[in-house]
Amino acid sequence: MNKILLIFKREYLSRVKKKSFLLLTLITPLLFAVLMFLPGYLATRETSEEHKIAVVDRSAIFLGQLEDSKSTKFHFIPEAEYQQVKENIQSSEYYALLDIPQNILTVNKVVVFSNKQINLDVKGYIDRQLEQRIENMNRAELVSRLGIPDLDEQMKRIQANISVETIKVTDDGTAKKGSTEIAMGVGYAAGFLIYMFVFIYGSMVMRGVLEEKQNRIVEVIISSVKPVQLMIGKILGLAAVGLTQFLIWVILMVGIFAGAKSMFINEDNMQQMIEAQSENIMMAGNQGALQIMEQVEPNQFEQIVEQIEGINFPMIITAFLVFFILGYLLYSSLMAAVASAVDSEEDMQQFMLPITIPLIAAIIMLVNVIKNPEGPLAFWGSMIPFTSPIIMMVRIPFGVPWYELAASIAILTLSTYGAIWLAAKIYRTGILMYGKKPTWKELGKWLTYRS
Repeated sequence: MNKILLIFKREYLSRVKKKSFLLLTLITPLLFAVLMFLPGYLATRETSEEHKIAVVDRSAIFLGQLEDSKSTKFHFIPEAEYQQVKENIQSSEYYALLDIPQNILTVNKVVVFSNKQINLDVKGYIDRQLEQRIENMNRAELVSRLGIPDLDEQMKRIQANISVETIKVTDDGTAKKGSTEIAMGVGYAAGFLIYMFVFIYGSMVMRGVLEEKQNRIVEVIISSVKPVQLMIGKILGLAAVGLTQFLIWVILMVGIFAGAKSMFINEDNMQQMIEAQSENIMMAGNQGALQIMEQVEPNQFEQIVEQIEGINFPMIITAFLVFFILGYLLYSSLMAAVASAVDSEEDMQQFMLPITIPLIAAIIMLVNVIKNPEGPLAFWGSMIPFTSPIIMMVRIPFGVPWYELAASIAILTLSTYGAIWLAAKIYRTGILMYGKKPTWKELGKWLTYRS
C-alpha cells in the first residue's frame, strides 16, 4: 500500500505542479464565462458606425416611409441619379444603393448594390422596414374593405399565448418549480463533462504507460514495485488530478456567476439584452420566437432562478463524482492494459477502437435520451457499464428512481472491478514485453498466466 501511495503522490504532484495544468484550470472557467456572457453583452452595444443607404423607389410606395435607426440612414434619390450612384458607389458617400422595383408587390424582391458585402444588421433592418411598410398597407386595405376599424385589437383577441409551468412533486410531497429546458441543459452538460474527463485522463494514463515502456523507465520501476501496484498508483494519481481540476472549476464558476449576476444582470441590462436578441431573431425571420421574447419581462428571470434552485444540485454533484471515478477507473484500466501490450502508438490504435466505441455511442445517444429519459434506450444505456456514466448523468436531472440509480452504480462498480482485474493481468505481462506485436488471441492467453 505504501508503494501505491508513493506512485500516487508522484503522478499527482508531477502534473498538478505544471504551469500548463494551472493555466488550463484557471483559464477554462473564464473562457466558459466569456462565451456565455460576452454575446449578450455585445448585443446590448449598438455600433457607432453610420451606414447611409441611397434609395431609388420606382414604386413610390416607400417614399418617406422608411424610418432611420442610429446606425442606418435612408436617403431617397431621384431615378436620374441611379446610374451615377451605382457606378460610383465605392467613391460615393453611400454605404449601399437600394433599388426598389415598380412591381415590388408582385415580385417581392429588391436589389442592394454595394462595393462590399453588406453586414447582417443592415440587411435585416432594410428587410424589416420594407416588410413593415407593406404589412401596414395591406392592413389598411383590409380595414377599408371589411369596415373593421379596430383590426389590430381583434387580432390580439384571436391570438393565444399559453405558458406551461411545471411543478415537480418529490417523494415527501414537497412541490418545487421545475423546468424541462434547464434539466435538459444540466443533464447534457454533466454527461458531456463525464465523457470529456474520462477520455482526457484515460488517454493521459495510456500515453504515460506507453512513454515509460518506450523509454525503458518501467524496467527500473518494476524492480522496486509490482506491476499491478504501478498501474493502480498511476490510475489513482491521475484520477486525483481530474477531481482537483473539477473542484477548482466548480468553485471558480460559482464565483464568476455570482459576480456577473451582481454586476451585469440587472433589470435594465436584462431588458436591453431581450430587445437586442429580439432584433436578431426578427432578422432570422422567426416571428413566433420574437413574440415570445417580446413578452418576457425582467422579473420573469427571477422565476428562472427559482426553477434552477429546484434542481437537486448536491445530488447531481455527488452522482457526478461517483460516476466519474467509476467510469474513469473502468476506461483508464483498459487503456493502461492496451498501452502496456504495445510498443508504438500505431499498434495501439487497433486495440483502442473497441474501447472508444461505447464512449462515442453514448454521446450519440444523448439527444434521444434527453427527449425520452424514461424510454428503453435511456434505461438500458444507464445500466450498461460502458455507457452508464454518461447516460445516467443525463437522466438524473429529470428524476431517476433510487433503485435504478443504485442498480446502475452496482453494475458499474462490479464491471470496474472486473476491468481492473483483467487489466492487471495484461499489464503484468505486457509491460516487460518488447519487439512483438500482440494479437487478441495472445492477450487472451496472458489472462491465464499465473503470478
